Amino acid sequence: MLAFYLIFFMPQTADIALIGLAVMGQNIVLNMNDHGYVVAVYNRTVSKVDDFLANEAKGTKVIGAHSLQELVGHLKKPRRIMMLVKAGAPVDEFIELLLPLLEPGDIIIDGGNSFYEDTARRYKALKEKGILFVGSGVSGGEEGARHGPSLMPGGHPDAWPHIKAIFQSIAAKVGNGVPCCDWVGESGAGHFVKMVHNGIEYGDMQLIGEAYHLLSAGLGLNNEQLAKTFDNWNQGELDSYLIEITSNIFKFKDTDGGYLVDKILDAAGQKGTGKWTVLSGLDNAAPVTLIAEAVFARIISSLKDERVAASSVLAGPVDAKFSGNAEQTIEDIRHALYASKIISYAQGYMLLRRVSEQYKWKLNYGAIALMWRGGCIIRSRFLGEIKTAFDRNPDLTNLVLDNFFTEALKKAQGGWRRTVALGATLGIPTTTFSNALAFYDSYRSARLPANLLQAQRDYFGAHTYERTDKPRGQFFHSNWTGQGGTTASTTYNA
Repeated sequence: MLAFYLIFFMPQTADIALIGLAVMGQNIVLNMNDHGYVVAVYNRTVSKVDDFLANEAKGTKVIGAHSLQELVGHLKKPRRIMMLVKAGAPVDEFIELLLPLLEPGDIIIDGGNSFYEDTARRYKALKEKGILFVGSGVSGGEEGARHGPSLMPGGHPDAWPHIKAIFQSIAAKVGNGVPCCDWVGESGAGHFVKMVHNGIEYGDMQLIGEAYHLLSAGLGLNNEQLAKTFDNWNQGELDSYLIEITSNIFKFKDTDGGYLVDKILDAAGQKGTGKWTVLSGLDNAAPVTLIAEAVFARIISSLKDERVAASSVLAGPVDAKFSGNAEQTIEDIRHALYASKIISYAQGYMLLRRVSEQYKWKLNYGAIALMWRGGCIIRSRFLGEIKTAFDRNPDLTNLVLDNFFTEALKKAQGGWRRTVALGATLGIPTTTFSNALAFYDSYRSARLPANLLQAQRDYFGAHTYERTDKPRGQFFHSNWTGQGGTTASTTYNA
């Protein structure tokens, strides 16, 4: 009876509810409040609600709720409830708790880092119950959440008119006030786009790390010189949030006056979204090789004790020491970083296209670049060029085939190749630089040695092959030893 009263007879004054008052949740709430929206909040640990109202939300219009029934009771119809909780089971648990309290046409929004296939499953199940489910990527960290994140909503299209004003008002703005938020597509499209964003973020960070390694261990630049180099890079085509904060990191000193970055253990963590991107690439035959190498680089870094032991046993180049022109080499590394970044995004967009075609989402690739242009971790000047490329040709099959990027890769190619060679000469790993160059050389090759690979597969397993002198789609098997039969195995899938 109390639950019935709370839902149907309480003053329905809140525009939207938010569940989950960790840092991201609190900042999103305050952002919404700043833009004139009344937000009702709830947290599983109810004391956090009271703490939030007494501190960060003091003096705002935020409404606290001590139960889900009370939370729902505060909401105008259609009820809009956004969750910022841990991905996985907690999302499903809250959905099950909310369902008895909602009516057809009400909206549940998952703003966490959920796997897009989980979002697709929830979308389908809730659609059958009349509930409009939205999975929205949210990027930008706590600063973005507070002052303007990048938002990537997707799910039930009927929900968009009811959340559009709220989402676009709190999102980051670029250009003449264009919000970094637009409808992505149905089902799990929003979380899929966020997943690819995070995968590209893995690649960007590893590329920057390799540039740092070459500049510091290879050329011997100190922290002040590193900061100045990255400051200079941030004035040009590499202008981005990650380059900017990298420069700031090099300048930051610990309490004892030493540089903090030098005291941080070289063992990287990860939360899984990069791995999801790689697995999705494998499942959908999209070669996100650079992102895969960035994930593996983090895994190798985590083997700190093994690496330390191996460093005293495994030999590197003998008397390897940089002896070239430092100024030219720094410029080469900049070119390598920019060219590899182009390849990383090109691969990410290959995955976007593959999955979009599979699910018939009809993703707007230029709009996605615009959503990433501000607020998010990978925001950069570079994304404006991606949007322009897809504005020129919405059916562009690969980013590297746009004239702007073709010319940029041509210009960067000499320095890129010298940088990879320098790493090999000095024994400094350039995992993603090398991978990006290998992908570029593979993609531009009219012929690759896969003919031999197919011959080998047919030789030992009768897996068949296609012929250059026959139409595509016709498969053949040869009796390579004179002792085998003519029966072929199944055809292959490239």
